[in-house]
Amino acid sequence: MNEGGGITVTRLNMMIAEAIRREPRIHSLSVKGEISGFRHHVASGHWYFSLKDAESSVSCVMFRQNTFHARIRPKDGDSVIVQGYVDVYPKNGTYQLYATGMSPDGTGDLYARLEELKRRLSAEGLFDPARKRVLPLVPRKVAVVTSGSGAAWHDILNVSGMRAPSVPIVLIPVTVQGEKAAAEIAAGIRTAAEKTDADVMIVARGGGSTEDLWCFNEEAVARAVAESRIPVVSGVGHEIDTTICDLAADVRASTPSNAAEIVFPDRKELRGRVEKIRLELKRRTEGRLAEIRAQVRQAALGLAAASPERRLARLTSESRLNRERLNNAVRLRLNGAESRNAEAGRALTDAVNRRREKAETTLIRIRERLEAISPLGVLQRGYAMVTDLEDRVLTGAQQARDAAEIRIRFANGSVEASVRKEEVPEHE
Repeated sequence: MNEGGGITVTRLNMMIAEAIRREPRIHSLSVKGEISGFRHHVASGHWYFSLKDAESSVSCVMFRQNTFHARIRPKDGDSVIVQGYVDVYPKNGTYQLYATGMSPDGTGDLYARLEELKRRLSAEGLFDPARKRVLPLVPRKVAVVTSGSGAAWHDILNVSGMRAPSVPIVLIPVTVQGEKAAAEIAAGIRTAAEKTDADVMIVARGGGSTEDLWCFNEEAVARAVAESRIPVVSGVGHEIDTTICDLAADVRASTPSNAAEIVFPDRKELRGRVEKIRLELKRRTEGRLAEIRAQVRQAALGLAAASPERRLARLTSESRLNRERLNNAVRLRLNGAESRNAEAGRALTDAVNRRREKAETTLIRIRERLEAISPLGVLQRGYAMVTDLEDRVLTGAQQARDAAEIRIRFANGSVEASVRKEEVPEHE
């Protein structure tokens, strides 16, 4: 805004920023110099520092998202090459170098060889997640490949002493810096894997410059890690440092202390996990026991229902009931039969009486008829019947003479007589 022929400070800063941004040579450039006044802002994660040479300095900032890709963790005095662009900070009108990448000065060839080695080993499968092994929950023994006088060894001892002091540790001392370090580290890894009875290994080194940690980027170390018969935890440098040893290891730790935390189980945590497992087992066991008890009760009921005593009692009860039913049926049949027999008896009696009465009537009639034609009836009228002594009726005189002794029967009795022989008239 123009006021009295002038512009605002903000407008001035914006004009300068626009002019700088129109300069293509500062859109993407590499600047080498020495780190000065390095500050890591913990809250934001940004790095603030100055890059200087013998005569000048420039303010720099590297935002958090770019620090993850930096090849080093800088410190004051490091000679570095910074990739980035220049821009103006409008609030105070100062320009800064906004860093997007950082590498040690003079190590370009090393990093090129490192990237080539990474690609080759990755193609062979040394970094494949599928080959990563699971660490033992509670190791029997731990082998540590590091310098016996370095901070890494003491950090591991401190952490293990607090978390799991009962787990034995065997140190394989090696040189962790210099030209011969890579060969010693590789030999130490093989010794830990083949000549100790450890079931997990830590390869560790404290922080340092890229050059200090470069021995852990050697192929010999990577192959020794990959060939180890026991799992390997790599704890080299600081969190931002990533070496080939880290990539080949089964587990990467950010620091030696973190490696010890990963390998050595915390006693309190273990007790908590054991208690949790115990409670879960108890819950499942009680649930299973409840199911089994229910099954046993059901089976007992089934057995009781099928037991000989229960079956005999049931059969006895059924037999008693059937016997009562049979008795009732028999009684009903008997009562019905008795009733029918009584009726039949009465009917038979009536029929017999009728037959008897009829017979008596017939008998009376026959008697009357017999009496009507009976000789006795004739005798009642004054006649007599002559028989021999054997009661054979004599119907003529000659028969009487032949019999000599006869019986004469009257209505009120009989007499015997002797026949006197006389001549009988011829007309007889």
